Amino acid sequence: MSQLGKTDPEVAEAVRREQERQRRNIELIASENYASKAVLEAQGSVLTDKYAEGYPGRRYYGGCQEVDVVENLAQERARQLFGAEHANVQPHSGVQANMAAYFTLIECGDTVMASRLDHGGHLSHGSPASFSGRLYTFVSYGLDRDTELLDYDEIERLALEHRPKLIVAGASAYPRVIDFERFGEIAERVGARLMVDMAHIAGIVAAGLHPSPVPYSDMVTSTTHKTLRGPRGGFVLSKAEFGSRLDHAVFPETQGGPLMHVIAAKAVAFGEALKPEFASYQRAVIRNAQTLAGELQKGGLRIVSGGTDNHLLLVDLSSTGITGKQAEEVLDSVCITVNKNAIPFDTSPPQVARGIRLGTPAVTTRGFGPDEMRQVAHLILKTLTNVDNEKVLNEVREEVAKITCLFPVPGLD
Repeated sequence: MSQLGKTDPEVAEAVRREQERQRRNIELIASENYASKAVLEAQGSVLTDKYAEGYPGRRYYGGCQEVDVVENLAQERARQLFGAEHANVQPHSGVQANMAAYFTLIECGDTVMASRLDHGGHLSHGSPASFSGRLYTFVSYGLDRDTELLDYDEIERLALEHRPKLIVAGASAYPRVIDFERFGEIAERVGARLMVDMAHIAGIVAAGLHPSPVPYSDMVTSTTHKTLRGPRGGFVLSKAEFGSRLDHAVFPETQGGPLMHVIAAKAVAFGEALKPEFASYQRAVIRNAQTLAGELQKGGLRIVSGGTDNHLLLVDLSSTGITGKQAEEVLDSVCITVNKNAIPFDTSPPQVARGIRLGTPAVTTRGFGPDEMRQVAHLILKTLTNVDNEKVLNEVREEVAKITCLFPVPGLD
């Protein structure tokens, strides 16, 4: 029995059940992935014991020699991976990375332009439910109704009309390539700073399979999980001129002591992403997403914008007569994990939604290829057309079990 099992059997049992769920389920949540055993080992290390307020060489506590090594490695690898001038690896999450970027670039009350939440944006891009919507004045841009793509001419028109101090690009549910160069041109024309939130596509950018925002942006924020396959956490890249101000915005303005065990895991993940095989993995992620989208289209489901260029796709369920919430629940019942998601111009409440968001980072990490993605698409279609047929749902569960038993979970098995 493990030490956790001896000390706290209730928590140990919950962990055990989660391990079994991860083995049993086909994981299609676009923002989830499986960290490597090395990442998990670093995050579960004795570095969790060390208090290290401040930055390498400038700590407010003694005994920080080794954690300085770790944080310097994480910074250096992040800069190398993305070609950035400055990197701060301390943000505990993507939202806190965004908060630090806002605190660096603008003042409370300033006008900011960012994507609409129901058009693929994020809560921290101006939602009134978020600190961002409470501290700043947001103007939202959206997608073209016909193409469901970013309308750069309309974004430029809005920027000229509202003259924001900051433009935010990036999304949590946009399946197409984002033209960061055009965003940079728009920002320059109106005298705004440009911040890019690349949390979802960071791994694809690192692999050179999506244009990098770094050359065109004053600041780039991201998470380290999702396509990067690291621990749950955030980081910020910036131009050198903003480095000192950004560091102050992270600590002491918005955070206290950094999570050194997580920063160690970030360093490991950045190191893994610098290896040649990481690009092959990201190519497989995109190929799997495109295969899944194509098969679902053949089965009669509409894919928002007609397909995908990255790791995720949005499925419009309007033709099925079921909501995103219902789809999430019935798919979970057959061990296929997805999340309900608004589609562009969705009139349903977010907790109901007319769509689901699917992503392929986790299943690709597990070893799924195009053949498996075609099987997964078939199982999704079979489930969504038989939501009340328990016999068919049992058949799907059995088929899911046959697939998942062939693919061990990295970091677990």
